[in-house]
Parts: sequence; structure tokens; C-alpha cells
Amino acid sequence: MFRKLVLLTLGLSLMLTACGNSKSANEALTHIRLPMGYIPNIQYAPFYVTVEKGYFKEAGIEIEFDYKFETDGVALVGAGELPFAVVSGEQVLLARAQGLPVTYVAAWYQQYPVSMVAKSEANVLVPQDLKGKKIGLPGLFGASYIGLRALLNAGKLTEADVTLDAIGFNQVELMAAGQQDIVVGYAANEPLQLRAQGIAVTELRVADYAQLAANGLLASEKVIAEDPDLVRAFVGAFLKGLQYTIDNPDEAFEISKAYIPNFSELDADVQKQVLEVSIEQWKAERLGYSDPQAWENMQNVLLDMGLIAEKMDLSKAFTNEFVP
Repeated sequence: MFRKLVLLTLGLSLMLTACGNSKSANEALTHIRLPMGYIPNIQYAPFYVTVEKGYFKEAGIEIEFDYKFETDGVALVGAGELPFAVVSGEQVLLARAQGLPVTYVAAWYQQYPVSMVAKSEANVLVPQDLKGKKIGLPGLFGASYIGLRALLNAGKLTEADVTLDAIGFNQVELMAAGQQDIVVGYAANEPLQLRAQGIAVTELRVADYAQLAANGLLASEKVIAEDPDLVRAFVGAFLKGLQYTIDNPDEAFEISKAYIPNFSELDADVQKQVLEVSIEQWKAERLGYSDPQAWENMQNVLLDMGLIAEKMDLSKAFTNEFVP
């Protein structure tokens, strides 16, 4: 009789728990507009997967992707108008140097994604080979510029040792037209596109020479203080989607197609390569973890460039508190 009573009590408990979960699932979702920093792209596959697999919804979140400029996203989060944004590591330190109350709460990329790409005949095999060369890059700003400076530092070179040419985001077109021999771009973009066009190139990946804080999730200090559960839920949901993407790249690729308006016009084989290279940059023993040394290194690069005036308290710039 006692055993039957225990089982009956357990059954009632499970029913009540199920009812409780059902009620939670029916509560209004928290709508979050998320600045992405770039146009719809296969590299955002983990976010698309997180939506389609229901991980955001399970966390009580409804996502609206906002493909605005990275700096705009940082400014909105810093002003407390939006809770989160997708940003590169250097933007966090630059923002905090300007007094913006923002904190990096989860690493997405474990490797800084920028590369120097050179036509094979330029014989650029190590950073020292850049001496005396003309280098095309979008401009003296952003992750490409930071990556360039990190590579020059690795080769014990300065900007005075090279000629920089601000060419906008036209690296592939200008290289294909023979107007540039060396450009700065992203490991999962320019070198893949150039090779797909039959152009032989060598590549210097920043991550092979410097460990720098890369792309991840930014939060406002306001939301961290007032709603830490939301931060934990947001980070946890995204990391589920990230792990699923890493484990199931083919499915993630198919899911992403619906989120990229011009996907049918793109080279599917190149897009698969983009995702493959990106996944290699995301992998980690503990997804989401920020390496303190990567932040120290990033701070040193920014100090050397004169983009920040003094060292800051990095414990406020990033946290692993919300990483499972």
C-alpha cells in the first residue's frame, strides 16, 4: 500500500510539473532585437539554428535579427536601449574606453577570424614578408585593421614598413582585376572566394600568430544587473544552437538558406566551405568561454595602436559568469 501511495504521489507530482512547464511555455516571450553587425550570412548559422530548433523559445525569448553596423549595435547596448549585440572583441574595449557600460558575456569565435591574403607570386609566407608591400584593406578601422596590426607586430614590423591602401570592402573584386596583390579580409571569406575563381593565394591567419578576443555576445551592464536570468537564458540558448551547428553542419547549412535572401545566387560549394572554416574557428572544449589572455593581448594591441590611452579593468570588460 505504501509503495502504491508513493507511486501515486510521484505521478501527481509529475503531472503538476508538466502543467507548470506548459504554463511557462505559454507565457509571453521576451522580444529581443539583436544587432548582428553584418548582412545575412551563412556564418550566422548558429543563430538561425537556435531559432529553428526552438532553443530561444524554450528560453522564453523571441529574436528579431537586425543587420545594422557593429558600431551602431554597441552604441545601442551601451545606451541601455538594447540588451544584447553581436560584436568583435576590440569593440568592447573601445566602447568601455569611451565610458560605455558594456560587457562581453560569451565568446562565439575562439579564433580571431581575420587573414592576410596574398597572390602566390607575392611570396608572402610569414609576417616578415610584408615589409615593403602595399596592402589593401577596408580602411583604418575595425577587425581587419586590428588583425593587420597584430600580424605586423608578429613580424616585428610597423605601419611605416608597409603601404596601406583603403579600398573598402572590395578585396575580392580588386584582386581578381589585378589591382591588388595583398589584401586583409576574413579567413572564411576572401581566400575561399578567390580560390573559387581560380586565383592561387597564400594566407596568413591572425589566429596563427596572435590570440585575440574575437566575436561574441555583448550585453549592457544594465541588463546584467537587473535581469541576470535573461542573460543566462540568452547565452545558454545560443550555445545550444552553436553546439548543434558544430555537430550537424549539413542540417545547419540547409536551415540557414531561408535566412539569406540572395542564397540562390551564391555558389553553394563556397558557402559550405565558409561554414566549414567558421566551425573550426568556433570549436572549444568549453563553448562560450573567454580566455583572459586573449583580452590582455587585445588590450596590448589597442594600446600599441593608440586606440585606447590606458589599461583598463578587464574583469569588467568580459565575464564567464553566464557560460555553462
